[in-house]
Amino acid sequence: MTTTHRIALAAAALLLGLTYVFPLWHISLEAPQYPEGIGMYIEIDTIRGEKPNDLDNINGLNHYIGMQRIEPDAIAELRWMPWIMGALLALGLGAAIGGRPWMLYAWAGVFLAAAVAGLVDFYLWGYDYGHNLDPTAAIQVPGMTYQPPVIGSKALLNFTAHSWPALGGWAAFAALATGLLLSALTFRRRRRPPVPASSSRRIAMMTPSTHPLFAVLLPAGLMLAGCTPGPRPVAYGEDGCAHCRMTVSDARYAAELVTTTGKTFVFDSVECLAAYVREADPEAIHSLWVTDFQRPSALVALGDVFFLRSENLKSPMGRGLTAFGPGLSPEAALNAFGGEILTWEDVLALPDPHAPHAGHRMPAAHGLHGEHGAVQRTSDGR
Repeated sequence: MTTTHRIALAAAALLLGLTYVFPLWHISLEAPQYPEGIGMYIEIDTIRGEKPNDLDNINGLNHYIGMQRIEPDAIAELRWMPWIMGALLALGLGAAIGGRPWMLYAWAGVFLAAAVAGLVDFYLWGYDYGHNLDPTAAIQVPGMTYQPPVIGSKALLNFTAHSWPALGGWAAFAALATGLLLSALTFRRRRRPPVPASSSRRIAMMTPSTHPLFAVLLPAGLMLAGCTPGPRPVAYGEDGCAHCRMTVSDARYAAELVTTTGKTFVFDSVECLAAYVREADPEAIHSLWVTDFQRPSALVALGDVFFLRSENLKSPMGRGLTAFGPGLSPEAALNAFGGEILTWEDVLALPDPHAPHAGHRMPAAHGLHGEHGAVQRTSDGR
């Protein structure tokens, strides 16, 4: 192996260290009675709920339909997994240090066999849980089984089950892809006739995509890009607000919350988004997005907007809360619509518009404040 091949192999092996820090797999369930969903993470040595009580809730649901309880301590694979990953990491580093092609081929082959065996074992585990049902269960549907998908989504009664790799799983797949690609490049290189030294550097510069470092950088880059949650286009007239349940219809006021697991919750107004955030777990929130009033349907990251509260702007919840993006200054918004400028902290401090006696009347404007300065100005310009 060349020096760059060995560096790429070492980097691929070290990617497996992420499996000790981040979950390998994520399984979630969505249903009308669980609008926020429930789920669990499969980690290298245990299984835990996505939220504190989720694993107990899943076991409770499983009990009614006759499925076995999910007991992490009883799953032998979770005791073996840390050792298997540790061995693969050590063997990969050993192959990078040794530098022999056969070491690379052996590592990639063993890794591929372990990955296939792991996925087959995961399928069989799900098959046993979904088919081996208690005949005395409270809920029995003739011919119905409850095996979750290995990868993808599947309808189970009134639930939809989703099963996808988590960050640790994507890291393992990226390491495997790197090992297989390095093996192919090394094998092809060894079968090629020698290239004159005067030409080798020029060829390497002309074909960057065949450079060995590309083998580790591309899978790792795709892994990170694919794991970055973001907003989705709002389906106006179809999506329901996650807080007030009203249909989202005004393209000037919609907002979204994206969780760390990639789920998206849509809201019909800034007021509903704020009310929802106040009750949410901050660690579960990845990002918040609001619509730029100047550009309907354009979702902008929360940190790139300011908020105006004005009686001259009629937001869906009647609070007159409107978000403006970078194209308009706070002073210009005040001159155009009157009212007061609010920071996100000010918005969070407002009462829930759906709470009893919250009311919709606005107090007197107190001007521009927060990160935009301390300019006092009311709607008549004083």
